[in-house]
Amino acid sequence: MRAARIHAWGTAPVVEEVPEPVRGEGEVLVQVEAGGIGHLDATIASGEFAMKPTPPYIGGVEGAGTVLEADADSGLAPGTQVVLRGTGLGMLRDGTWTERVSVRRKAVTPLEAPLEPAVAASFFVPATTAYVALHDVGRVEKGEEVIVVGAAGAVGAMVAQQALAAGARVTGVVGRADQLADVPEGVEAVQLADAEALGKDRAASLLVDTLGGEGLLGRSRWVRQGGRAVVIGYVAGPRVELDLPSWLLDEVALLPVNMIRAERRAREVSPDLVRRLSQGELTLAVEKFALDDIPSALDALKAGRVRGRAVALPS
Repeated sequence: MRAARIHAWGTAPVVEEVPEPVRGEGEVLVQVEAGGIGHLDATIASGEFAMKPTPPYIGGVEGAGTVLEADADSGLAPGTQVVLRGTGLGMLRDGTWTERVSVRRKAVTPLEAPLEPAVAASFFVPATTAYVALHDVGRVEKGEEVIVVGAAGAVGAMVAQQALAAGARVTGVVGRADQLADVPEGVEAVQLADAEALGKDRAASLLVDTLGGEGLLGRSRWVRQGGRAVVIGYVAGPRVELDLPSWLLDEVALLPVNMIRAERRAREVSPDLVRRLSQGELTLAVEKFALDDIPSALDALKAGRVRGRAVALPS
């Protein structure tokens, strides 16, 4: 069996032959059809994450596949399509960058509707984050104007689609001209360099920002007074300086999205999101890589060159 393993912190994964997994009591043996490649995987492989598996370890904190074998009382028949995440996968134990894996039952979620494996392996974070950011934190309303910053990325594009579905008018802001074509259909696409008019009009009442960094407060001023700015990420930087007099005058609420605390809520809304993805109401862009190409995928991820979500296909 082939797998991609990290042998030392800060080094690229090596694809090699590894022993077949042996299913233990209470575990589920799964044929992995797709393994997610994300920023968390890269952080863990750097050795800078709080949870550190013992090298060599198989990376991949999420994935999807089909059940090969499970306990009789697990409710999982062979052939069931499942999503794999949680219980330390890729963090405290071997993950999904492999052909087969045996995991605890809690790490296995059967899908409510069929999904293409690459989508099944990578939809959970962007789809549920978008839902929580829009509905639970931002409380989007039908007819209001919404600005999504980073609308070409996996999370941003999902936010934009769900905002449209909620009846909002949506403007999607991207950093580069080549990303304009990746903004979902029905969203007005604007390049960041040409977004000055948003600050002059201040027509929007809700902003969802996936970038963070020093420009966050400036972008919050695209929203009218009394509006909301929902902050999801910090890929543009982890810090922002707040000038209290200006912030008070702007009167825009900065609202954080904490998906660790919202994990239970994410699992609650996931089945409906799966249904909407399966029926084509929502779409998720994925870029597929072979196991041998995971090092290249990690490099592209760090450089911001991945369109949507990166996924490894073991077969």
